[in-house]
Amino acid sequence: MEPDSLTIQQKALAINLDPTTYGCFAEIGGGQEVSRFFFLAGGASGTVAKSISAYDKAYSDSLYAGEKTGKRYVSKDRLTRILDCEYNELISVLHNTREPSTRFFAFANTVSTLNYRKDNLSHGWLGMRFQLSPASPPNEVIIHVKLLENDSQLQQNTLGVLGINLIYACFYHYQKPNTFLKSLLDNLSEYRVEITMITMTGPDLNYIDNRLLGVQLVKNGMTPAIMFDRYGQVQEPGDMLYKKNVLAFRGSFRPITYAGIDILKTSYAIFKRDEDYDKDNTVSICEITLNNLMEEGNFDEQDFLDRVDLLNGIGQTVMVSNFREFYKMADYLTHFRVIKLRIVIGIGTFLKIFNEAYYQNLKGGILEAFGKLFHGNVKMYVYPSLNTDGSLLTSTQVQLPPSTRHLFNHLIENRLLLDINNPNTKVMNVFSQQVLEKIRHHDESWESMVPRFVAETIKSKRLFGYSANM
Repeated sequence: MEPDSLTIQQKALAINLDPTTYGCFAEIGGGQEVSRFFFLAGGASGTVAKSISAYDKAYSDSLYAGEKTGKRYVSKDRLTRILDCEYNELISVLHNTREPSTRFFAFANTVSTLNYRKDNLSHGWLGMRFQLSPASPPNEVIIHVKLLENDSQLQQNTLGVLGINLIYACFYHYQKPNTFLKSLLDNLSEYRVEITMITMTGPDLNYIDNRLLGVQLVKNGMTPAIMFDRYGQVQEPGDMLYKKNVLAFRGSFRPITYAGIDILKTSYAIFKRDEDYDKDNTVSICEITLNNLMEEGNFDEQDFLDRVDLLNGIGQTVMVSNFREFYKMADYLTHFRVIKLRIVIGIGTFLKIFNEAYYQNLKGGILEAFGKLFHGNVKMYVYPSLNTDGSLLTSTQVQLPPSTRHLFNHLIENRLLLDINNPNTKVMNVFSQQVLEKIRHHDESWESMVPRFVAETIKSKRLFGYSANM
């Protein structure tokens, strides 16, 4: 039978019948749903060394709380602490009592399922620390999930299925990362769970770039967006965005130019003038859409990594999403209860968002779209362009159709749409495509169009078709 056609019971039984796999289960907050499947499948004594659920917070703290984890019970830090404790204890107690061929593992989750009032965020962290060869250093896979069902019992069942899929994938799909990802949703649907991040590390998994793995989550439709911090590390979006001020700038960043830097600088300057602005609670995001990454129909992995490296090099956080429309991006970001959201656009994009043709799929048309876009504390900053006479072309100078003019006036009067009035006119008409064309045609003037760090990186790593023989 092909692996992707196995039922959950068959996957659990296959692991139970493998005499080399043996481990422990620590399931916090969502029932002992994963270990239960192993017991139901039969032969669990060949797999389960220990199963524990520390529901009382005092017990959980006594077992797993460390200085780093604090009181966050559903967090990556707490999950890592659980894996540390359980795996170390497993090896310490059993390494001399089991057959030499044994491959040890520890599975853990810490989850918040739907409460009685149904007013909490249902999500959780699942992790697997495991050996692929006896007595070898362990590998580790960690995922974060959003549970989408509106019933706690259904969520618990989903959690059990997801846990079995994760354990099975760690032993049977570790050499095929995308197969690994897709198998996590075996016997599940996209309406039941969303996998918002994944990291795979260890001696047998060091060939995997977790940034590419994150993009695959978006490509596979398993999550709408993934995020990397300024150091290029994959992060769970909620951890980075929850109750933050957010400045989001969409672009191709191939590469980022002086104009892109000016857009970030001038828009951030406006944001800083808000009376409750807090530097330590503000995140600036450079967003790349999946559509942009696949402009030619294929996803160029190295090209993507180069863009992320350049953005990280200038201290930027990166988000990759499948949002074509800005109202979908705004809806996604405000879901994390961001305090303020500011979206930066150029004049060309400004004209597109006021084009009613883009909203024909919505029953409420442009009004519905704008209701979602400007929901909550959301504003748009519009970066101008240059007229042929050198003057600035701002949003207030653009001629809009009569059908949308009143809507535009409403946004202006309520300061939901703000023009950026102090751009650097010397660089504002420099576009990424121009830089790419000059690089490809061996025109050295491209170096003056991008920051020094970007130019030096492009040359040293020969990015975007750069040749040292220019």
